[in-house]
Amino acid sequence: MADRVLVIDDEKGIREVLEAILTDEGYAVTAAEDGIQGLARLSQEVVDAVILDVWLPNKGGIDVLKEIKETYPGMPVVIISGHGNIDLAVKAVKAGAFDFLEKPLSLEKVLTVVRNAIELAQLKTENRMLKSSMQTELQMLGEGSAMERIREIIRQSAASDSRILISGENGTGKELVAREVHRQSRRAHWPFVEVNCAAIPDTLIESELFGHEKGAFTSAVSQRKGKFELADRGTLFLDEVADMSLPAQSKVLRAVQQMEFERVGGEQTLQVDVRVIAATNKDIRAEIEAGRFREDLYFRLNVIPIHVPPLRERLEDLPLLVEYFMKLHRYPPDGPPRRVTEDGLERMKEYDWPGNIRELKNFVERINIMSDNEEIDAEVIGRHLGGERSQPKGEVLESFRDMGLNEAKESFERRYIEMKLAEQGNNISRTAEALGIYPSNLHGKLRKYGIKVER
Repeated sequence: MADRVLVIDDEKGIREVLEAILTDEGYAVTAAEDGIQGLARLSQEVVDAVILDVWLPNKGGIDVLKEIKETYPGMPVVIISGHGNIDLAVKAVKAGAFDFLEKPLSLEKVLTVVRNAIELAQLKTENRMLKSSMQTELQMLGEGSAMERIREIIRQSAASDSRILISGENGTGKELVAREVHRQSRRAHWPFVEVNCAAIPDTLIESELFGHEKGAFTSAVSQRKGKFELADRGTLFLDEVADMSLPAQSKVLRAVQQMEFERVGGEQTLQVDVRVIAATNKDIRAEIEAGRFREDLYFRLNVIPIHVPPLRERLEDLPLLVEYFMKLHRYPPDGPPRRVTEDGLERMKEYDWPGNIRELKNFVERINIMSDNEEIDAEVIGRHLGGERSQPKGEVLESFRDMGLNEAKESFERRYIEMKLAEQGNNISRTAEALGIYPSNLHGKLRKYGIKVER
């Protein structure tokens, strides 16, 4: 996966020399003879760095630089000029240039500057990825046979580019599995880009995945890269993939098959190199039979299946998870972590944990804040689990016994939303984030179920 450089210069000789030396160093090089053509190439191809001449026909180099930095703010641009002076160099750097080189060019210096520009851009990307990943729990905790089996599948498959489909209930840690595959792969130093397909309205999903051109629709005030393009050379994680509309599935199928697509409102075909990992909490086979999911897309995505079991099926891991979350959410933060007693752990094992690891994490955070005890026992656990939701396994389904499926689903959804609202102090934004949906979608569900939110 060679780094890609775009050379924009109106002198054919300069273009040919730069293309030759950069190609010899292992770069993939494309060239343009003026700024307009160069900007068009940028909109059509994935580029890692630009070498840009100042004096160009049709559109001056500084203007081209400003447009590049406005549209692609992270793009490193090296300015070259045969009429160099301090004022021009300062102007270029202020406009966002990585460096300024005078003609006649020192080819050794060109190679050094291009290498440094790309490495710095990649370092910034990795830094953003690291900050993003630190906001999630990056440890796949568990010593039971189920987690060992998942680790073995990851070990065997990570080095390949095979597509993976991760199944499991909400909150089981499907994203952690996807991130671990990426971490162990040859793409680990490139972006891990996540798309929550369930949280994006049908009208926006194609723009989110494939990007759009300026003017493609009313609010498209500028060109925008989609997730496929942003994940180039890295990993694209399609979370809740079964929630995509059929038209979007059709376009994703083509992109997965051929690694090419067009932005919304665009005609130019873009090519990328992306590993696709998908996840769903639904029964895909049932979705296919119901006509809601394309069978051909399923076969494309399901090269390597990984099933993440619910917490109630791996209770042997609960003490380890509780210990980890007690340390993570210790309160006060500078104090020693508290301990859940053996009878407290047994009380927790009686609970069904419909929200799985995510619910357990939130619960441990709550008892850390709300309890003053250094040791948290079964009485404290039972009090904070609370009411109907602390019913032992088996009994939790009793309240749904006489309902039809749709009625049971709606009843559970209402109760689950009410629980999340309570956990988040009736804060709509935080509750929507915890549920993995947009605040506008949450408002719609509150209206649907007549849930009143106290301010």
